[in-house]
Amino acid sequence: MLVEDEESYVEALQVGLGREGFTLEVCRTGVEAVQRFDAIDPDLVILDVMLPEMSGIDVCRELRKRSRVPIVMVTARSSEVDTVVGLEVGADDYVTKPYRLRELVARVRGLLRRRAEWADSAAGTGVDTVEVGDVRIDVDSREVHRGENLVAMPLKEFELLLLLMENTPRVMSRATLIAQVWGHDYVGDTKTLDVHVKRLRSKIEVDPASPKRIITVRGVGYKYVAERSAVQPGP
Repeated sequence: MLVEDEESYVEALQVGLGREGFTLEVCRTGVEAVQRFDAIDPDLVILDVMLPEMSGIDVCRELRKRSRVPIVMVTARSSEVDTVVGLEVGADDYVTKPYRLRELVARVRGLLRRRAEWADSAAGTGVDTVEVGDVRIDVDSREVHRGENLVAMPLKEFELLLLLMENTPRVMSRATLIAQVWGHDYVGDTKTLDVHVKRLRSKIEVDPASPKRIITVRGVGYKYVAERSAVQPGP
């Protein structure tokens, strides 16, 4: 599903993505995208930030309430704020205008391939749950629980958390995390990883500003550790 109001981009993508074998459904306003999303049931969404009636940020936030569908956010080259906010509300990746069709196709194929690989690997692992402390991942159902609470997560956040928890307490380099979650051919920058870590912390840390579970290892990457209970004073 392409959500874009600039006709030059719509026409170019209809031709370019059509040649690559994709079927494209176009929505030209944010409101239309939200209204038609369930009926279209897309495999992936390409979502522009600047839209009439409803911004792409608000559309992304609304879609995340009901779906984990991969979302590629399209932002203006000059707007780093839009990029960060888009990732924070649940986009899986982003491209900046003006972009090359080859780059966008690579992002789209990468996300779709990772989604398919995840489905295949989850079905074949035989592992039902991964649990560290009070955070539990049900692999088959792709659900995350913190204590008794179900925590909603889009696919990339889920994959990143699962990878970190499966390797507790091993330090995972930034390059390894990006390669295994976004693919070895990922052509974006590391900002995407940092924002996804920030979003994970906001969902599973008691105090996201002082993380005790997802720990930054300066100059290397991240690791997941079991949060220690407070030590009780002796008599």
